[in-house]
Amino acid sequence: MTRQPVLDFHVRLAPRPGAAERLLAAMDGCGLARAVVCAGGTIDLDTLARQLVAGGHVETDADNDAVLAACAGTGGPPASEGVAGGNGGPPASEGVAGGGGRLVPFWFANPHRPPEAYRARAAEFRGLEISPAVHGVALTDPRVAALVEVAAERGHPVYTVCLARPGAGVADLVTLARRFPRTDFVLGHSGIGNIDFHALALIRDEPNIALETSGGYTCVAAAAIDRLGAARVVFGSEYPLQHPAVELAKFEALGTPPEQWRQIAWENAHRLLGEEKP
Repeated sequence: MTRQPVLDFHVRLAPRPGAAERLLAAMDGCGLARAVVCAGGTIDLDTLARQLVAGGHVETDADNDAVLAACAGTGGPPASEGVAGGNGGPPASEGVAGGGGRLVPFWFANPHRPPEAYRARAAEFRGLEISPAVHGVALTDPRVAALVEVAAERGHPVYTVCLARPGAGVADLVTLARRFPRTDFVLGHSGIGNIDFHALALIRDEPNIALETSGGYTCVAAAAIDRLGAARVVFGSEYPLQHPAVELAKFEALGTPPEQWRQIAWENAHRLLGEEKP
């Protein structure tokens, strides 16, 4: 696997002093050119771990303003920016603060709030995250559909992590994606758990669902490339919970061919963001 530019499709940024500087330093240390940034710190890790096992939720709003502020001024947009968002929608650069910079902001939605907050700020962000693990709202809930409708209006991709519980499984994501066939969805963390081959089977025939690879074993990453094709796989790290070097090592260990690695680490992410590949 030759050295090629990497866009990390999933990092988190908590509203803490120095967090943005630490993120950029980690990116520099691993040779990451860009990263999609979602809010962190919305829930403490002990509570999140308990909710993953026992259920429950918080209704806390993510600090999307902190994400936006951190992303601002992190580099100019690529020369080719300005094409329509992934499966349709307005130009990616239209009204976007720092939209083509090194750090790319996503809106972390709280389904316990009306979708108007996201709609009012959508032009400042590049995508949407919905988390049943944090907020406890199922992907089958009308409140989630209302948020995805806004994403569809803006041409935003939708990132989510599924759970092994009713309404939040990969099959439920498939149902949601079929309802919005022109919207791109990204299934985070290689599905549910470390060896979710079943997720690959469920999304295989859903062209608007891509797989983000953080957390999963190398066998799942290899199977995703084989069964979905490299064009539907995107690299992500889940920094700071996982160091990007660990996730990069996964593909190094697989010996991913350079042409596939460029798709996974660079080209697919730019397509999802509505940018032509640099």
